[in-house]
Parts: sequence; C-alpha cells; structure tokens
Amino acid sequence: MASSYLSFRNSVPWLILVLEFLLLICFFFFSPHAENPSSEFYPAFQDVNHMVIFGFGFFLVVLRRYGFSSTGFNFLLIALGVQCSMLVDLLVSLWVQEHEGGMRRLARAVVSMTAVVISTGAVLGKANPVQLIVMTLVELSVFRVSRWINGRFLEVEDNLTLMHVHLFGAYFGLAVTSRFPAPPPGLDKSRSSPRSDLFSVLGTVFVWVFWPSFSCIWEISVLNTYFALAVSAVSAFMLSALTSKDGKFRMTHIHSAVLAGGVTISYTVHIIHQPWIAMLLGLLGSVISILGSHCLQRCFNPPLKIQDTSGVHFTFGLPAVLGAVAAVVVFVVNEGTETQWNNLSSLGELVFVRVGAFCQTISTALVTGFLTGLLLNIKLFKIVPVSKYFDDQFYWEFPHLSVGF
Repeated sequence: MASSYLSFRNSVPWLILVLEFLLLICFFFFSPHAENPSSEFYPAFQDVNHMVIFGFGFFLVVLRRYGFSSTGFNFLLIALGVQCSMLVDLLVSLWVQEHEGGMRRLARAVVSMTAVVISTGAVLGKANPVQLIVMTLVELSVFRVSRWINGRFLEVEDNLTLMHVHLFGAYFGLAVTSRFPAPPPGLDKSRSSPRSDLFSVLGTVFVWVFWPSFSCIWEISVLNTYFALAVSAVSAFMLSALTSKDGKFRMTHIHSAVLAGGVTISYTVHIIHQPWIAMLLGLLGSVISILGSHCLQRCFNPPLKIQDTSGVHFTFGLPAVLGAVAAVVVFVVNEGTETQWNNLSSLGELVFVRVGAFCQTISTALVTGFLTGLLLNIKLFKIVPVSKYFDDQFYWEFPHLSVGF
C-alpha cells in the first residue's frame, strides 16, 4: 500500500523550494511599491499578524495527537500564503491598472490568509502538507477573483469584499472536506484531550483580544466590534450551561461561540451607530453558533458526508451568514430613514447588489471548494492513507517516544 502514496521527503521539501523560487522570480519582475508604514497603521497590522499566526495557530490545536502539525502547518501556510496572496493581488491590480502601496497590499494579504486558516480547520488532520499548499494556492487566487467580481461588477466597497473572508473560508473548507474519505469509525486520534482543549481555547482568547484590530485596520469602529465580542463571550458561557446535560460549561462551546460576535459584526460594524445593535448581533451570533453546532453535527453533517474537524461551520460559517443578512437589514433601515422611503427603486437596487455579493461569494466558495477537494484526492497529491489521519508521528520527530503535543 505504501507504494501508492507519495514520499513525504521527496514531495513536500521540493514543492516548497519550487514555489519559493517561482515567487522570487515573480517578485523580481513585479515588485510592490515600498513605503514607510504610518505610526497609526502599523500597530493594527501587527495585531492582525499576531492574531493570524499565534491565535489561529493555537486555535487549531483541537486534536489530541495533532498539535505539532496544527501549529506548524499553520505557520508554514501563512508564511508561504502571504507571499502568494500579495503576488496575486499585484497581478490583478496590474490588470485593472490600480496603484497602491505595498504596506496595504501586505495587510490585505495577511487578512486574506484568514480564509485559508479557516478552511484548514475543516480538513485538519486529513490533508497532508502537499494538499494544504495546493489548497492555499487555489483558495487565495479564487478569493481574490471573487473580491474583484464583487468590487468591479457589484460595486461593493473594498473593505466589505475583504470581510467576506470568513464566509468564503468556511464554505470553501466544508466543500473541500466533503471530498475526503471518512476516518475509520471510533478512531481515538480524532478526539480532543484536556490539554489540547486548553491550548485551543488559549488560541481563541488570543484571537478574541486582537479581533478589534481586524476591523480597525481599515479604520472601522473598534467600539462596536468590542461590544459584539464581549456579549458573544458572555452569551457563550450562558448558553453552554443551559444546553449541556449536567448544566456545566463545555469547552467546545467556548472555543467556537466567543468569536461568533466578531464574525457577525464584521459586515455591519461600519454602518452601526448605536452600541446596542452591535451587542444584539453579538448575542445572536453566539446563539446561532451553539445551537447550530448541535443541529449540524447531528442532522446535516452525516448525510452530507462532512467531517468538520474544528467546527468552522458553526464558528465562522453560520455567524458570517447571519452577519451578511444583518448587513442588508441595517442598510435598508439606515437608507430608508435617510431617504424617507421616497426612492424605493434605488434602494431595491442597492439591496440586490449586497445580496448578490453574498450569493456570489458563497456559491463560488462551494463550487471551487468541491472541485479543489476532488483535485486534492487524486493519487498525485496523496501522502498518507486514511489510517494515518490525525497523527503527528507521520510528519514530526518525537524525542523519548512521545506520541503527541
């Protein structure tokens, strides 16, 4: 059986070397415009950088024997993906003749990598490094094209097209993971442990702390974002105790629901004028995350053959859908108040544009994710058999016969 799989040593290092060499050549010809970051912009960029690398790196440590791979592969994908994302952005900008400084392109590249990190959570433990790298290249390219379609044809603001990153990443990853073979029933390695749960929630807290910078990097209200996150976190503890059988807190609920408010508010934070609206959205985001986890895991995932390892659907996907719907409602209320409902045809057109951007993003993510999943499961990209899922030992050296993180 081993002969039907790629050699890890002869595939991953050479793939990385070839890609880095191609990136070096491309940046030689298409160099971004260098600039000195402003004192106001750079701290927010660094917060987002910390959030993506440290926060999501530990956020993915949900499996008892896959901690090294969760943090290590996340760092590899970000370091490689940011370069690829920036190159794709440069090529698209040259095509449409847009000129912008390199620092803002770098910030967009880091934020775009959030989509890849979310998708990685869906295929965590099943996809090998070759498959993850190929998925990163495809997803970043398609996400940039999706953003260009929303901006060019639907005339959606640039910061809003970038906030679709949660929606795109969640449903792209779910479509990809649906094409992977299911792990053997009762596989012990696919479970968590108290230590992995602790590290995962540590990553969640890290992401929670830096999430306001995720919004204010584009000069959007920090106050609304923080209130939404705060209410989401409080609601997560409340709902966790109410929905568990013995009335105790469940770490899986805290892991997912405390970030739901930040995802939900991302679409509306720039048009909300009262903190209570942000707080309400944070509450609803937490509710849909916890209740959605029960419904999806029991009713929808088994028949659709979806193995969502890190629960990205109810952590990012459902709150993103809620946020997109809320954005349309808040926009209609604001515009209707300002125009006194005199120009309904113009208002309807603007609503249609925002709904169209949402539908285009999610449909593109599902279709391209499904095709990417099929691509990743051809023999060319396979390294490990299904029996080796969720195991660090296939990729990492362990001293003293250690078996996991």
